[in-house]
Amino acid sequence: MAPSRLAFHGIADRLRAWIELLRWHKPSGRLILLIPAGWALWLTPQAPPEPVLVGLIVLGGLAVSGAGCVANDLWDRRIDPLVERTRHRPLADGRAGVPEAVLLLLICLLLALLVVLALPSDGRSLCLLLAVATLPPVLLYPSAKRWFAFPQLVLALCWGFATLIPWAAATGSLAGGAPLLLVWLAAVSWTFGFDTVYAMADRDDDAVLGVRSSALSLGAQAPAVVAGCYGVTALTLAIAAVLQSISLAFWPLWLAAAAGMQREAWALRSPSLPRSRYGRHFLRQVQLGGLLLLALVLSRGPA
Repeated sequence: MAPSRLAFHGIADRLRAWIELLRWHKPSGRLILLIPAGWALWLTPQAPPEPVLVGLIVLGGLAVSGAGCVANDLWDRRIDPLVERTRHRPLADGRAGVPEAVLLLLICLLLALLVVLALPSDGRSLCLLLAVATLPPVLLYPSAKRWFAFPQLVLALCWGFATLIPWAAATGSLAGGAPLLLVWLAAVSWTFGFDTVYAMADRDDDAVLGVRSSALSLGAQAPAVVAGCYGVTALTLAIAAVLQSISLAFWPLWLAAAAGMQREAWALRSPSLPRSRYGRHFLRQVQLGGLLLLALVLSRGPA
């Protein structure tokens, strides 16, 4: 093979490894962070939000999500080769090294900072404070499985910032009262639920390695707890919608999403589910969370 073609393939392989480090080849994981941000934007008194603001929130969410994924792989680079689901990640199989992963992490954090600085001036300072407050849990979450029985709760608290920052950007404050508290609780409970299911796929490997997860800690009660989390998510969003005088167009889609979440949660009670079933559950939550967002968009107008 010609040297130029070898060089091209080498660059392509390197870019592919970087994309996988950022998880940009798996859009569902990026959408599941952006969906709660959308809930917040379309529940503010100013809804529907300006398209430019929506674009900035999406870009910032992609940057923060990428940073979290890279940080996760840096923390777990010695554990991932021993777990079936993660053994082919770039740091685990040697396709990427630590220095380039750190560089990608810094680029993502810089991009997130630039997005915050581009937000509307009324809420920019508050958003910057919230963004700084987000960093410790985002960067520490991957280590939580080593010292906390419910590391998925740490991720859920990270996801809560995905509602606070958009709200502050749109309104200039966090004086949102009950609707803001409710949409924050919806995001936290939904995240704890779906990430517990995600951890169920790794229970056997985690038990052998001695790392912790809510799936292991909850044991046989995990499906019931997940169902409860999804119930809280649907209920809190419904109450927030009522408080914000959402139109009737919201309710048919809300009902479909709420019922779908419960069906997916209770399906987890089946014994000996294949690992792939937990991955499909995750994808299904993207669809159902997106359905809730669509309900809000249709009831309050497009961006």
